[in-house]
Amino acid sequence: MTSTPYVVPFAVFLGFMALHTLGLPAVAEQLVWFAGMSAVIALIARPALDFRVRNWVGTIAMGVGVFVLWIGPDLLFPGYRAHWLLSNSITGSVAAGLPESERSNALVLLLRGLRASFIVPIVEELFWRAWLMRWLIQPDFSKIPLGTYAPQAFLIVAAMFAAEHGPYWDVGLACGILYNWWMVRTKSLGDLILAHGITNACLSLYVVAAGKWEYWA
Repeated sequence: MTSTPYVVPFAVFLGFMALHTLGLPAVAEQLVWFAGMSAVIALIARPALDFRVRNWVGTIAMGVGVFVLWIGPDLLFPGYRAHWLLSNSITGSVAAGLPESERSNALVLLLRGLRASFIVPIVEELFWRAWLMRWLIQPDFSKIPLGTYAPQAFLIVAAMFAAEHGPYWDVGLACGILYNWWMVRTKSLGDLILAHGITNACLSLYVVAAGKWEYWA
């Protein structure tokens, strides 16, 4: 299998992150994002997808645990995220990604939550742990079974996953290590998609319930 089903959805995903610069109405932006990425997954990623879950209990626990880890430092140490190691010219700084005027729009919140809980886990797990963690071991990655452990590949993917999350790089690194470990343990794309989806669903509910909009960058 070629890299296309694993890499192209992630590339399109990164491109869609710039949609907010076009000045579209919030509902239109979320609809374009959700519909566009759903089409990419259906048309391009489908050959690589496998939603079978091998360890339901452990995977659900992993998803919830990563959510707790993600918000834990900010709850325990208010203002912690403003430290220069986390918020600087390289990582960026914490900022709410959803305009205040849209925070009471139920459709916008629903679409944003679905995007985080269903689309993002598929796209990111295909790229980071189903493709890159194998490709770094051998460019002909299809010969490398899912969940194959190689220290260098494991650490590089965790570090890059951390970098993707800007001022949240610290918890991003910890979560990247946990997700990588769970892939090594389960050797299952379905388990990783489910765990990542549960984490993001819990985070989305927390964002709306607690008004912590900074987690939706």
